[in-house]
Amino acid sequence: MTQQPPSQSPQPPEDVASHTVPLWQEQAQYPGYSPAFPQAPAESRPAAQTLPEAESSRSARTRRLAELAAVAVVAAALAGASTYGLARNDNASSAAAPTPLSMATSPAPVRQANPAAPNWAVTAGVVSPSVVSISVTGSSGSGQGSGVVYDAKGHILTNNHVVTGGGTGSQLTVTLNDDRTYGATVVGTDPSTDLAVINLTNAPRDLKPIALGDANLIKVGDPVMAVGNPLGLAGTVTTGIVSALNRPVTTSDASDVPQSADPVVTNAIQTSAAINPGNSGGALVNASGQLIGINSAIASLGSSGGSSSQSGSIGIGFAIPVNEARLIASQLITSGTATHPYLGVSAKDGVVTDGSAKRAAAVLATVVSGTPADQAGLKAGDAVVAVDGNPIDGSLSLVAQIHEFTVGDTVALTVVRNGQPRNVNVTLIAKAATTP
Repeated sequence: MTQQPPSQSPQPPEDVASHTVPLWQEQAQYPGYSPAFPQAPAESRPAAQTLPEAESSRSARTRRLAELAAVAVVAAALAGASTYGLARNDNASSAAAPTPLSMATSPAPVRQANPAAPNWAVTAGVVSPSVVSISVTGSSGSGQGSGVVYDAKGHILTNNHVVTGGGTGSQLTVTLNDDRTYGATVVGTDPSTDLAVINLTNAPRDLKPIALGDANLIKVGDPVMAVGNPLGLAGTVTTGIVSALNRPVTTSDASDVPQSADPVVTNAIQTSAAINPGNSGGALVNASGQLIGINSAIASLGSSGGSSSQSGSIGIGFAIPVNEARLIASQLITSGTATHPYLGVSAKDGVVTDGSAKRAAAVLATVVSGTPADQAGLKAGDAVVAVDGNPIDGSLSLVAQIHEFTVGDTVALTVVRNGQPRNVNVTLIAKAATTP
């Protein structure tokens, strides 16, 4: 299957990342391998533990408090640090301001003794059973990708370009981490977000759904692990950090996205964890074993002579935040389709004056009559520089930020009109299927 490189982003962050490609892997080029089961190293004391282990956790906390009781100042300091760590790994901080698509997280299956130096062997052992390999065979070719076990009913969350990569009438085969293989059917696809849900045929009762995290809690520099099926090497884990957040990334693939369709624009998590073709649809998790993103694209160095071959990992990969993926997955499971928020504008990249400096912005080219943007008073020529306080540096950034919200949300746009900034509140509606 031939992959066409996507068009160059208007404002790439750097030359090396000027192209992104979906992580679809042509199956014929690489043999399949059995999943690798990571083993925790022998240590005098564990660097992490899996949950639930309520009695062990309580005993450990009791011993810790007894040891610290002799030194009150040190005890207070450590108690504060411990409380922060638990909030950071397990739940959203109660003091955190509401953010787009914030949601309750699943209990963290791993509690790291030292979050700054995670025991990745423990995390891999917990997460790997929740990640599957997907093989697709169809009229347009065959290939491999990855997916995550979304629930105990057999729903698998993956990328749209994995599911549709084989063309119409493709056959899907899903291999679990323990080498059991099942057929699967498509529940629903959403090309505009490059997400899809499939369902195992006669799903086993011992499936292990992945723990869902909250992408709004992660920070640049946080350690992460990618789990998937790169180059047919099932059960592969790689580690790195969150390199950037809110990175507007656009990808397209002629094999599964109609030329008339909107481009796939993601407000992506950028990571240094090595991901390669075949990692599509796989998991990006935090050290606590919670899903924070669905791996979907890698940066490409581009090519000369029109070659469409994909490069391997160059340390720049992108994942769809779990909050958006979770919203789309729930809609696909319920109805087979997904709705998307609609603002009602077209925009182009531009620059506006900001005090004595200048800054990039999304300059509105048109405002469609009767849409939320029109009703809020937006006009052609307005330059959008922020959405709910998140900076906007171009048209793709605006699209990606709007995708982060849900239908019915009211968002605050910061716009510059005639050199003067102003805030405009806009309530988003559902985008009609026929809306261009």
